[in-house]
Amino acid sequence: MASPLSPCPPLQHLHLPWLAESGVACAVLRLDLVDPLISGNKSYKLREHLAMARRNDAPGLISLGGNHSNHLHALAAAGRRFGFATVGLLRGEPQDTPTVRDLQALGMTQHWLGYGGYRARHQPGFWQPWQARYPGWQCIPEGGGREGAEGCRLLVEQAKAQLASVGWTDYHAWWLAVGTGTTLAGLVLAEQGRHDVHGALAVPADHGVAQVIEALAGSQGYVLHDACRGGFARLDDALQAFIADSEEQAGVPLEALYTGKALMALREQVQAGLFAPGTRLIFVHTGGLQGRRGYL
Repeated sequence: MASPLSPCPPLQHLHLPWLAESGVACAVLRLDLVDPLISGNKSYKLREHLAMARRNDAPGLISLGGNHSNHLHALAAAGRRFGFATVGLLRGEPQDTPTVRDLQALGMTQHWLGYGGYRARHQPGFWQPWQARYPGWQCIPEGGGREGAEGCRLLVEQAKAQLASVGWTDYHAWWLAVGTGTTLAGLVLAEQGRHDVHGALAVPADHGVAQVIEALAGSQGYVLHDACRGGFARLDDALQAFIADSEEQAGVPLEALYTGKALMALREQVQAGLFAPGTRLIFVHTGGLQGRRGYL
């Protein structure tokens, strides 16, 4: 059975002075516009899991995230819309955030794991007690796992179908924020080496993202760049000023943890000469705008 999610993000020119000065053309794939609640790349990561849950008559879906998690927010909304119960396994101790309140309003049952309990999510046997507590439920690993990457392959097809709308017949490379690496892995799988995929790391390099991507998509066809600015979710005045200027210049809303850092890293690489004049890039806006409520 096909997934109930069929997003169609628009591809739009991204107009910014530093791109024009460098002769680099960039179009943004607006995943932030695919759905008001099941938004961004999360809708793609959930496609295969929702289809699998339907095939298996699963009573619900269970996954992990933090107290501002875009993933859990999308999962809770998908469960409400498509008739699945949902459970969120949350990092840390109970906290009251706009995202957590949304999860409650959408009917998601919450279990707070503490920090040590959350770190154990990669350990063998982590899911066994939860599968015993919620028998038959679809368990979704952090980032969506292999099924999440498969769902993200669709992005390449959707972007290619819209190239004429921005006056292009082809492009040279992708650029996107990387958290778990699942979305990038999906692009690499779909591209099969035809176009390079550049990932701007929103987390430090020692968080194991490269290993996840290699396990999902191999070791070729992509490049990772540091974009975390000292740590995941770490904000500074320069980043926030850059986001404010970019939003005013391009008319595209950004959030700081992923898209803002990714775009700032792209500016650094463009100005350093990584891309020759005439290069055409597709920048993936991975959504996550609901998370802005946590720091604005």
